[in-house]
Amino acid sequence: MPPMSNIVLATDGSAFSDAAARFLADGKLLQSGFTVHVLHVSPDVTGQVRAFVNKETIDAWHNEASEKAMASVCAILEGAGIPFECHALHGYPPEKILGHAKSVNAAAIVMGTHGRGSFFDAVLGSVAGRVLAQADCPVVMVKAADKDKPTA
Repeated sequence: MPPMSNIVLATDGSAFSDAAARFLADGKLLQSGFTVHVLHVSPDVTGQVRAFVNKETIDAWHNEASEKAMASVCAILEGAGIPFECHALHGYPPEKILGHAKSVNAAAIVMGTHGRGSFFDAVLGSVAGRVLAQADCPVVMVKAADKDKPTA
């Protein structure tokens, strides 16, 4: 039996991330034998917040934010019968996504992309752009279909 392959699906809880999950659920990338590692990265809180809020409260906030952000993506994968694991992380998102991908020897990183802003912002300034520029494995950017995009 070949070793299990891993794919990292980074989510921010948006319709763009849901589109990336549907891309995987529709079998456009996956073959059998993959496990999807769903990641959500909450930003670190500032030192000022840490001075007034205890660690347990901050950890609970991180976990709650990640659970909400990952819920719809996990439901899509579960509905498609795709094995997945959820990982609530906090810190600098590109660094955490790349670090987790490396730690599980990911075959690919899949991300939804907003595709907004100038070329510079879209490619160099965004989390997706930074992951794309620094990843050791293929990165698949999935843009939501117009019908999936949230209205302003």
